[in-house]
Amino acid sequence: MEKISENLDLENLLRAYQQCRKTKELIQAAFESAYEGIVITDPEGVITMINRTYVDFLGVDVDEVIGRHCTEVIENTRMHIVGKTGEAELAQVQRIKGGDMIAHRIPILRDGKVVAVVGKVLFQDVRELHALSSRVLQLQKELSYYKDEFLKSQGTRFSLNDIVGTSSRMNQAKEVARRVAASDTTVFIGGESGTGKELFAHAIHTHSHRKRGPFVKVNCAAIPEQLMESVLFGYEEGTFTGAVKGGRKGKFEMAHRGTIFLDEIGELPLTMQAKLLRVLSEKEVETVGGIHPVKVDVRVIAASNRDLEQMVKRGQFRQDLFHRLYVVALHIPPLRERREDISLLAEHLLDELIRETGVYAEGIDPDAMDALLRYDWPGNVREMKNVLERALHLKEGSTIRADHLPLHVVGGRGGEMQHYSLRAAVEQAEKNTIQRVWRLTNGDRERTIQLLGISKSGFYQKMNKYNLLKKDG
Repeated sequence: MEKISENLDLENLLRAYQQCRKTKELIQAAFESAYEGIVITDPEGVITMINRTYVDFLGVDVDEVIGRHCTEVIENTRMHIVGKTGEAELAQVQRIKGGDMIAHRIPILRDGKVVAVVGKVLFQDVRELHALSSRVLQLQKELSYYKDEFLKSQGTRFSLNDIVGTSSRMNQAKEVARRVAASDTTVFIGGESGTGKELFAHAIHTHSHRKRGPFVKVNCAAIPEQLMESVLFGYEEGTFTGAVKGGRKGKFEMAHRGTIFLDEIGELPLTMQAKLLRVLSEKEVETVGGIHPVKVDVRVIAASNRDLEQMVKRGQFRQDLFHRLYVVALHIPPLRERREDISLLAEHLLDELIRETGVYAEGIDPDAMDALLRYDWPGNVREMKNVLERALHLKEGSTIRADHLPLHVVGGRGGEMQHYSLRAAVEQAEKNTIQRVWRLTNGDRERTIQLLGISKSGFYQKMNKYNLLKKDG
């Protein structure tokens, strides 16, 4: 029995030895094949191990350096100092063979005492680090670019910082938008045409946790009533003649985990209002020709320039849908109610138009800006941009003047042509033309008469009529 027990002990010991040997060989192989140069010393700095990568870099033989002090083999080493202090030195620059390298020096502790020090060369040439750093920066730039392109492809382009206006009314609207953006609450944006309702919808999406999801815009006024259901909710293959093979997703499915912006919601037919209410309540859509409903995770932002409350009273809009949409109502003030923003907005739009058109202007003359400030802007920001684009193309000289603006803008607050009779409009145009030619010829009367194609007596008659002789010379 004792002999059998001894044999078993020997077999166990042999297996343990073989396992230890395999583990040592594995560690040795990993140590030798490491890309980084590695050296191990005792606490006094005597080299006990060094791998092939490091000796090749130093240009020495392994047998020659084992047992020698690290300072005799490695330039500017601090392995022995780390052995004394027990404090690691990470990512330190060390000059060897005329070049700078990056190295770690790490103490190995046992029972609170240093038993060895591991030195590791991360980069044999600091230029490798610079190259890696440059590559990382390049990758970050590319990531940022593709991130921006991805967001653009999802349809959202603006944030609250892009909304121009510092008036109290606009600041209040932007603050409400900022607060509501953090949740998934349904938002209704009201305001006259051209006030920037879509801009606010973009901004709410951009500042929400859904900003990396899609932003899908639907103009309810632009979709024929017979196509409205298939556009919003999609359809199955073979549902109707001309249906795309495989069917097509609707706008709500396309906006899954993102935001859907239902512009001109007041134009939605009553039959579609009922179906939209079901989607908002059940969080699912039924495709045209489909059997099973499809779950959707969508944040809804609706907008209209119509008074939905009055539409509800007239039976043109469902009351239950109205209350579902009016969880948070955001009203965008028209320009005439925030005149203090007109100058800032006009300058911003002019800069934007210069970039878009390539036509340069130094700015807007005070007389033209005064006309912009007096005008009521029934078309709001959209109208102002159109007016400035027209003036930019028609201007003479380096700035936009009042005579470059449309007559109804220069005329006064109302912005309606009834303030001008046809005769008055013709006379104003005639006066502007004479003034332009007069400036173009630098006051040369003969040249002015020739360019205008009128008689001399007719010229003086018109100059007296419009009181231009006293003004110009």
